[in-house]
Amino acid sequence: MAAAPLPDFNMAEPALWQPGTDDTLECVLVRDETHDVKTFVFRSQQPRRFRYLPGQFITLELEINGAAINRCYTLSSTPTRPDTVSITVKRVPNGPVSNWLHDHMQVGQTVKVLGPSGEFSCFLHDRPKYLFLSAGSGITPLMSMSRALTDLVLDRDVVFVHSARSPADVIFAREQQALARNNPSFRHAVICERAGADRDYAGYQGFLSLATLSNIAPDFREREVFTCGPAPYMAAVRKILEAAGFNMQQYHEESFAFETLMGGAEEAQPPAAAAGEGYTIRFAKSGDEVRCAPPQTILAAAKATGMRLASSCTQGLCGTCKTKMLSGQVDMKHAGGIRQREIDQGFILPCCSVPLSDVVLDR
Repeated sequence: MAAAPLPDFNMAEPALWQPGTDDTLECVLVRDETHDVKTFVFRSQQPRRFRYLPGQFITLELEINGAAINRCYTLSSTPTRPDTVSITVKRVPNGPVSNWLHDHMQVGQTVKVLGPSGEFSCFLHDRPKYLFLSAGSGITPLMSMSRALTDLVLDRDVVFVHSARSPADVIFAREQQALARNNPSFRHAVICERAGADRDYAGYQGFLSLATLSNIAPDFREREVFTCGPAPYMAAVRKILEAAGFNMQQYHEESFAFETLMGGAEEAQPPAAAAGEGYTIRFAKSGDEVRCAPPQTILAAAKATGMRLASSCTQGLCGTCKTKMLSGQVDMKHAGGIRQREIDQGFILPCCSVPLSDVVLDR
């Protein structure tokens, strides 16, 4: 394949990537991070620059073994380097998407995507001090934030604590060391369950605890906390912070392990409503309207008409499709993908919401 031409920096900048209009990315690099983690770097086929919040995700629209599967991956890249985006993917046992990406995604291939989108970003919460807590591939959104804060030379005090099974499983280990060397406001620590084959490992061993956290960041109660990792890890973090009297209004978390939760399954949906049946679902920003007849969910009705909405689990687990309802009533049976305070603010998950009236959504 011919090499891409060097850009002409004297020419006008490319147009911005427009989510909802632009939808095709080309893989330009595949990089091994650990024995079971790879980074996939993409750029737009047409000259585009990407603008997004560090910590946001994109939704890949794939066809695997004849089945259409959507899967969300947080961008590990930073918008301060706007010409490419990247995702960093851990191979999940029996995970259809992660295994397909590891085995089949190559330089030159294209993929359909939605987004970027999402609200998990320290750039939505401007504070002088942050504490980033991650485990496994949950490091990706926090790495995006760290790269952006460093590139912008912002005066923010960051402590980044990452948990892994062993030193060989630490993602971005060398880059985190480089960030700490080049940015006096950035400190990082690694906690490994075991030393594994690394006899020279001298870092923290075991699991994150209040004692370990207090040793690494004695002022953690003063920090805005962002957490990403497997559900048991995030539950442990919440328990530690709550026991320490931490103000949980300063706590933010992002779930990502959809394949672990789902096993790659998606539930079958009832057929689309016939003309005149059900209720009208109006999307305020796009102007689109669809008909939805119970027991069909709003997401299923939208997809049946060809609309492309960001979604992943389709079962109320992940929160990817979270949307504010401007008017109407729904019966929502979620599985933990939305918090009560978000419901109180008018948000719903279209993937598990059946309309009880005409509905207007802020999309």
